[in-house]
Amino acid sequence: MPILSGIHPVAEALRTGHPLERLVVAQGAGGPRLQELIDLARRASVPVRFEPRSALDRLAGSSAHQGVIAMGAARQYADIEDVAQAELLVVLDGVEDPHNLGAVIRTAHAAGAGGIIIPERRAASLTDVASKAAAGAAEHLPVTRVTNINRALEDLKQRGYWIYGLDERGTESYDRIEYALPTAIVLGGEGKGLHEQVKKHCDALVRIPLAGKISSLNVSVAAGIVLFEWKRRRPA
Repeated sequence: MPILSGIHPVAEALRTGHPLERLVVAQGAGGPRLQELIDLARRASVPVRFEPRSALDRLAGSSAHQGVIAMGAARQYADIEDVAQAELLVVLDGVEDPHNLGAVIRTAHAAGAGGIIIPERRAASLTDVASKAAAGAAEHLPVTRVTNINRALEDLKQRGYWIYGLDERGTESYDRIEYALPTAIVLGGEGKGLHEQVKKHCDALVRIPLAGKISSLNVSVAAGIVLFEWKRRRPA
């Protein structure tokens, strides 16, 4: 992930619309130029984090960062309006492994999804690692980052989407339920699954019946099973 440090390089990146993952500001740093950067970042929907100066020293590899570092993204994020016309969207509730994110992006693109929605916090983002794992699919499938998954699901409902959450305790089998259009399929994070509030925003919870003694699958594998079942039912 490319790192920009210093007020002028970061300001130029923000003004030119360079894709940025987040802005990291040293705790206690201030001044009008730094505040201008923070305001620019927030207008551009770039998350701002405040961390100890020692953390910025480690990220930049020196102390000459003027109290601000920008973490570059592999590519620009899309707005939710750019993806909300698709018949199928994939929503990720806290997938933290960038390899899994990349694999889901690749699978979702192959299954015909029109976009991926990910949360801003406590989740993998569009780093070089994720883009490489997507094997080129990240160049073709829009990825939207939102501050709150629950609000995003409510937004999708207002746009007419039916929300299906994949959960090992779901009451419906993934291959028997009827998927209404447009469809949003929600996948939980590694080891944690869907958050309780996210489950409440789902119209149905579906499961993948398993024959072995393992209770769950890797999120990218589960995504492939459910998404290609959705694809199988669509007209050619």
